Amino acid sequence: SVSAVFWEHLQHLALQDFPCGLGSWNKSRFDAHTSPRRSQPGQEEAMMLDEESSEVLIELLRDPHSPWALPPDCSSQDQYLRETAVLAPELVRGSNIFQLFRTLRIVGKGVEEVDKGLLQLQKLEQLILSANQINSISSANLPRTLKVLELCCNGVGNLQGLCTQPPPELQHLGLGYNKLCGPSQDKYLTVDFWPNLVSLDLSFNGFTDLLELVSQLSSLQKLRILVLQGNPLALVPTYRGFLVDSLPKLCVLDDIHIEPDERHRFQGLAKQPELIRSEAQLVVSIGEIKGVPDPSTHQLLEVDSEAPVITYSYCVSYEF
Repeated sequence: SVSAVFWEHLQHLALQDFPCGLGSWNKSRFDAHTSPRRSQPGQEEAMMLDEESSEVLIELLRDPHSPWALPPDCSSQDQYLRETAVLAPELVRGSNIFQLFRTLRIVGKGVEEVDKGLLQLQKLEQLILSANQINSISSANLPRTLKVLELCCNGVGNLQGLCTQPPPELQHLGLGYNKLCGPSQDKYLTVDFWPNLVSLDLSFNGFTDLLELVSQLSSLQKLRILVLQGNPLALVPTYRGFLVDSLPKLCVLDDIHIEPDERHRFQGLAKQPELIRSEAQLVVSIGEIKGVPDPSTHQLLEVDSEAPVITYSYCVSYEF
């Protein structure tokens, strides 16, 4: 679950161990209640003899050659948490630590469940759960403060649970490379569920009905960025032009900015749905094939030779 991976990661950060947290290395600066302690005159020097200053402890965390430094691929948030554990240890103790999280990134950790433990992060704004094994998600387990939800490369096939009580302030929803198929899922992509959505990624799913999907997306008045490439409907010849004209407030489609001249060129196409046919155009280019015999280089046989004639034939198929 998300909570299990979250707690495992916190333990890996060692926020309560030297040079972080509370201990003999900084005891004079904090009393038993983990609040800053004022030293008595003449005592500060004696107290600091066997301790380290905050500056020295921070340097132990930042120096790339230090045994306490984080690996280079760790996030800036991890570094921030560790430095906070030096400067204000009380903020990373118990439930206080939940208030420090604005972003939570758990990528490629095999997560299958978004559990209710996530609700403890009451100030969470960005949740990145790409490349896991999530098949469904319940909005009841999502903090209401979320503005970004990224679920790319999972196994999500139904949005019903996510749309039961979705985060009202969500601005980006990433659902690329999942298992969504219309028309049963189209109905969940409306302003009724996502009133503040600015960016939507539905790339590489199984949406096939361009007209139906556009009729739902048109209710998202704040939508400015849309990604639909990789869906079967993107193979329709009039796909881009129809979307550009149907969603006049859209600024970026499939990672390509919509220029004024493009919008002008497709003007009026939205009023001609009959031009959208249930057919697709495909251009397949094969640059090189390795590991199979070349039929054109067959051995030339002598006249009246009894040697068998060997021929080769190949079949290429595409699955949709």
